[in-house]
Amino acid sequence: MYDYDLLVVGSANADLVIGVERRPAPGETVLGSDLVIHPGGKGANQAVAAARLGARSALLARVGDDANGRLLLESQRAAGVGTAGVLVGGAPTGVALITVDPSGDNSIVVSPGANARLTPADIRAAGSLLEAARVVSTQLEIPLETVTELVRALPAGTRFVLNPSPPQPLPDEILAACDPLVVNEHEARTVLGDAAGDSPEGWARALLALGPRSVVITLGAAGALVADGRKGTSAHVPSLKVDAVDTTGAGDAFTAALAWRLGQGEDLAQAAAFAARVGATAVTRPGAQESYPTAHEVREETRDQAQDQAQDEAQEEARAE
Repeated sequence: MYDYDLLVVGSANADLVIGVERRPAPGETVLGSDLVIHPGGKGANQAVAAARLGARSALLARVGDDANGRLLLESQRAAGVGTAGVLVGGAPTGVALITVDPSGDNSIVVSPGANARLTPADIRAAGSLLEAARVVSTQLEIPLETVTELVRALPAGTRFVLNPSPPQPLPDEILAACDPLVVNEHEARTVLGDAAGDSPEGWARALLALGPRSVVITLGAAGALVADGRKGTSAHVPSLKVDAVDTTGAGDAFTAALAWRLGQGEDLAQAAAFAARVGATAVTRPGAQESYPTAHEVREETRDQAQDQAQDEAQEEARAE
């Protein structure tokens, strides 16, 4: 019996967000909106997103002994995330500087802070937490050597999900454990380097050739492409059509939903289809963690989308007559 559906090992940041009409050119200053501070970080985001959906999730991370660290701990506990694995001290809490333009697109600069102090020794000390998790998910806002130790410490039968963000070359040992490797278009090109082709299907084949057991490529409004190396199958998963307000943290919501549903026994395409609906719902709201929907809200959004599509089709048929 697992105590947790999902253990997220990763970063916890304070997100400092400013809205801008456009991003500044080199040497240019632009005025923005009032500064807003949100709890964030890819690891903390994923843990909260899963908990909001109804998963039993826990976080293994490190924060500073400061106001931002307390903000992050409070946000995790408020969402129902297990925080026994959140270590305090060693450096200031990580900070992400985020600008969001009117289309909802964002640019992010991260100061890792305490995240860079999450060590292989911390992973080894968390053996009981790893044993209690059905699925373990991580990213690359913590040291690569810590991710490598995490792969080595995974209990037999525990599924490993990796979003290599920010992207960097990955050792074979990590790639071989990924089930799936979850990348967006930019991350796919960075991981593949010169081997990157021009199509998501080509990226998926090339990524599988590097060793992951399965691959998911997120394609924004176009949904996602999933590829299972064991079955030799691939499929395109559509997304909901929504008006994006803020894409901050949407990829984390997708990955958390995907990892949770895989742990519940769904196949890759089923889990990705649900995750795409979660990510699409999240971008209709500002912020990261506060934008994450419950499972009920995802169902409502999906139902509304189906009704709108049926109306559009009926109107199109009426015009044709």
